[in-house]
Amino acid sequence: MAKAGKELYVGSLSYDVTEYELQKLFAVSGTVTSMHLIRDPETGQFKGCGYVRMSTEAEARDAIDSLDGAWLIDKHITVSYANPQKMKAGGGGAKGVPRWQIEAAEKKAAAKKAAAAAAAAPAKPASKPAAKPAAKSSTSPAAKPAGTRPAAAKAGAAKAGAARPAGAAKPAGAKPGSRPGGAAKPGSRTGKR
Repeated sequence: MAKAGKELYVGSLSYDVTEYELQKLFAVSGTVTSMHLIRDPETGQFKGCGYVRMSTEAEARDAIDSLDGAWLIDKHITVSYANPQKMKAGGGGAKGVPRWQIEAAEKKAAAKKAAAAAAAAPAKPASKPAAKPAAKSSTSPAAKPAGTRPAAAKAGAAKAGAARPAGAAKPAGAKPGSRPGGAAKPGSRTGKR
């Protein structure tokens, strides 16, 4: 049920009714302070309903009791308390801003905020080198990266830990770089202490 008040909704009105006739009908119950007949915004055609505001709540209650179901011109009208109107967000139209413009403005503001935050944050130094060397050159010693081992050291390391022939495949389920017997590397966190 609508909350009691001075504003009344009048429905089932004849399309031929005028504000003067409606004012005259409601004046029987008390003083009418304002009246608004609903019309189509594009065509201006009357929609068959409207709102009437009485000067006091007692007059509004009397109008509902005496005029609900009354005969006006060629129809029985309905009179009740008006429901409070809720504002609709982002409806667009002639009076509102279209939703796509609101969303575009929000995206633009978010991008601007992110750019300002990125500019204000200090640049962090990279912990690892960004790129690896593209190609190895055997003719130029300066082309080798600083952290590489010489080829002789690589060959010696391969001979020392070689338990299987060079062409043999790794055992099934072996992880790359795993030690035989599942032993952990010294100093690693995976081993037991």
